[in-house]
Amino acid sequence: MHIVITLIILVAGWFGYHRWSRHRARKTLLASPLTDQERTIIADQIPLIRRLPPDLNAKLEGRINLFLDQVTFVGCDGLDVTDDMQLSIAAQACLLVMNTDQWYKHLRTILIYPGAFQSLQTSHDGYVVREHKQIRLGESWAYGPVILSWADTYQGGINDEDGRNLVLHEFAHQLDQLSGHTNGAPVLNRGQSFADWERTILEAYDRHVQATETGRTTVIDPYGATGHEEFFAVAIELFFEKPAALQQDEPQVYQQLSDLLQLDPLTWPQN
Repeated sequence: MHIVITLIILVAGWFGYHRWSRHRARKTLLASPLTDQERTIIADQIPLIRRLPPDLNAKLEGRINLFLDQVTFVGCDGLDVTDDMQLSIAAQACLLVMNTDQWYKHLRTILIYPGAFQSLQTSHDGYVVREHKQIRLGESWAYGPVILSWADTYQGGINDEDGRNLVLHEFAHQLDQLSGHTNGAPVLNRGQSFADWERTILEAYDRHVQATETGRTTVIDPYGATGHEEFFAVAIELFFEKPAALQQDEPQVYQQLSDLLQLDPLTWPQN
């Protein structure tokens, strides 16, 4: 009996120490700044980040360090993944979570292709399962990898005024998936009302679908009309890259995203 109790105590102690050690390492990473060289690389590839207020810069850098410690980057089709690529992707991904308690806790791997890639999709018609190939620029899996085209990742980062950013889009899906479902209803920030979120997003989505079906151009990309989850993702892209346009066309959507991410890009200085 004494041996069993001793073993239980030892195992509990080991788990306790392991948990404490991980917590300490996390705190250290979150408090660690980037090097001047890393800052230069990120500023060159992601002009959007030059606009961040100083207090947000420090938070972003800590989360970039945590992200790089957690995630393994894998090059596909012969792509050699460089430190610059990793920094670029990490910086953009962490923009969404730099000022909240949310984190990409399930993410461990990012696959990077040189350009667009083929993805095998399945569809169900009763008992019939069909498989077909699609050309994709990116994918986000709830308990699997994020997959990115580097050519489109680079272009999305370097052009911060067109409202299109592949990394922001795919990591909006990652944020969405933390609720357990990919449906445009992420885990809300403290004080946010789910009823208000649902009403705002559903009404805006319905307006966007109607506009798309009638051929009217809106600030939101037509791809946002393909589902609530895609509407959320393209709205996130606009929130960072064209905040004034989003706020003008859909002020309530802008406010909900601002409350969700605890950010207000409209107040950031222009480049």
